Amino acid sequence: MAWESRFEGERLGKSLTIILDDQQTLSDLCGINDRNLRIIEDMLDARVFTRGNEILLESEDDAKRESFRRIVDQLKGYAAEGQSIGPDLIRAVYLAIIGEKNGNGSLLDNVQIVLPGANRVYPRTSNQAHYIRGMNTAEITVGIGPAGTGKTYLAVAHALREVLTKRMHKLILTRPVVEAGESLGFLPGDLTQKISPYLRPLYDAMDSLVPVETVAKLEENRIIEIAPLAYMRGRSLNNCYVILDEAQNTTREQMKMFLTRLGEGSRAVVTGDITQIDLPKKDQSGLTHAMRILHPIEEIHFTFFDAGDVVRNPLVKKIIHAYESDS
Repeated sequence: MAWESRFEGERLGKSLTIILDDQQTLSDLCGINDRNLRIIEDMLDARVFTRGNEILLESEDDAKRESFRRIVDQLKGYAAEGQSIGPDLIRAVYLAIIGEKNGNGSLLDNVQIVLPGANRVYPRTSNQAHYIRGMNTAEITVGIGPAGTGKTYLAVAHALREVLTKRMHKLILTRPVVEAGESLGFLPGDLTQKISPYLRPLYDAMDSLVPVETVAKLEENRIIEIAPLAYMRGRSLNNCYVILDEAQNTTREQMKMFLTRLGEGSRAVVTGDITQIDLPKKDQSGLTHAMRILHPIEEIHFTFFDAGDVVRNPLVKKIIHAYESDS
């Protein structure tokens, strides 16, 4: 038989059994050393295991059984399309199922970021899904939250998609430079070399998404441009995708200047962590001010991340919780 699978929903005591007729599909769903099954176990809080050509869920909870059946059903569909089945895709499928239950429609179809070369980026949390949906629909998207929540990574992935598919003519990366009290004038090199160290997180994200050679070619052709925020004054940006990183360190005047640079056909993503303001007077942060006065504007999309959205080392989440508890 071809790769077709047969869902029997067979109940064996506490188990729901799904029988797959294709061994390759079974292997794809399980992953290396059954790592995919462990992800599903964590999400459903129920034991998942294999027996022969069967995948079984050990649970008497009907909701978990239905979620398990739908997860496997959707994953086998992606396997049939040749997509790699991994933790990010599994979490995204689960988020889509939760979203449909809550009346949000099919989340997964709306939020996966497909880059040229079949590289796909999926949200790991509902807030990340909300963030990507905002970037898909709004001219200005603001992502606010602690480190490790995917604000910058997802923004870069979305921007690269728009540039590489030629929907946008240029990607501009900018941020305020205030750390360590060091002036750009005292750093060696030309402007690009001076600002590059401050934008290293953006480059790390790009390098993980597309080949380094691709990034270098885009820079050479001036499709990717980096600039200190101060150098944005007086410009009118048309058909550009602009990412303002570390926006909590902008002043009110800088934030206003940046947001009013957008021209015809441009999009902007603003990211920042309001718990990491390095300005002498924290209440002068342009990001916190923008949160207050721009939030009512429907065309500007805000996503607020929290410690539950941290997707780095689990230790990072514990550190954030500790600091939040002490504040």
